[in-house]
Amino acid sequence: MDIGVPKETKDQEFRVGLSPSSVRVLKESGHNIFVETQAGEGAGFTDDDYRNSGAEIVPTPEAAWNRELVVKVKEPLATEYKFLQKEQVLFTYLHLAAHRDLTEHLINSGVCAIAYETVEQPGTNKLPLLTPMSIIAGRLAVQFGARFLERQQGGRGVLLGGVPGVQPGRVVILGGGVVGTEAAKIAVGMGASVQILDVNVERLSYLETLFGSRVELLYSNSAHIEAAVREADLLIGAVLVPGRKAPILVSRELVKQMQPGSVIADVAVDQGGCIETVHPTSHTNPVYVEEGVLHYGVPNMPGAVPWTATQALNNSTLPYVVQLANQGMEALKNNPALAKGVNVQNHRLVHPAVQEVFPDLV
Repeated sequence: MDIGVPKETKDQEFRVGLSPSSVRVLKESGHNIFVETQAGEGAGFTDDDYRNSGAEIVPTPEAAWNRELVVKVKEPLATEYKFLQKEQVLFTYLHLAAHRDLTEHLINSGVCAIAYETVEQPGTNKLPLLTPMSIIAGRLAVQFGARFLERQQGGRGVLLGGVPGVQPGRVVILGGGVVGTEAAKIAVGMGASVQILDVNVERLSYLETLFGSRVELLYSNSAHIEAAVREADLLIGAVLVPGRKAPILVSRELVKQMQPGSVIADVAVDQGGCIETVHPTSHTNPVYVEEGVLHYGVPNMPGAVPWTATQALNNSTLPYVVQLANQGMEALKNNPALAKGVNVQNHRLVHPAVQEVFPDLV
């Protein structure tokens, strides 16, 4: 099969769909891989690295896109819609619930769009291709939050770890899944005071075995959210409803009650965000001030650490890419987890969660 790897076009997105080592595995299986020139440069992979692994370097995006299978990291942008083709397979993160325009173009194009974030192991609720980036995003949320709490960055001037005689910063995490857990690990390691709120009592019990008394674990309801958010120096949105828009848990009125110079980092922004005042930003312009609070809303946070993130992503995606390359559309019949990743096929919106978001497109 001919496999294309375009260079990512999202602002400061330096990850790449396939690493040279992944290319080598696919080449050894008899496939042809076409990598756009400099596609991996931002992640530390040169064109020569790809050539040495068996790829052909192509000079234009079109030459990479014009293939049976296209492997990316982020969703196609408007400038890339023209490359979508009937019966082409696109394998990437899509997050369609937050992108109506993209959803419509995918439907009209006839492409088979498989989203990393909805590939789901049957009966487990595990999302194996979302997990590695969730781990990275959760850890980065605290790293970036600590940075923007610095006074020179516009924040309150709070050191999350505090010092003897001065209380540490307070980190409030909405959601105790992968993102929330990883954020808590970093925040605890920095010495912050940490609260996690979640509606899943079993998950809270698991988190107790993980963190013990180092993290305050609260059932997520409106009263607990209001009390916690008001006192937060750093508020992290870590809510996930697979395939659907994230629910709004924090209203504008509640944001107004936060301390001026506090920081919000909403990792759920790629699914619409769980905080009313958050909208997507970029690595070039990552923050803005609303109601006196700094908001960080970069939807591709792991793009900040592309060397790590590309390899972590490939470790999870490569088996699925190999299966698609070897079996074509038969892979969807043979692998139920991969079949659950299909969002658009044969000019139809087929994923149930996304259908709920856009019922008029069904």
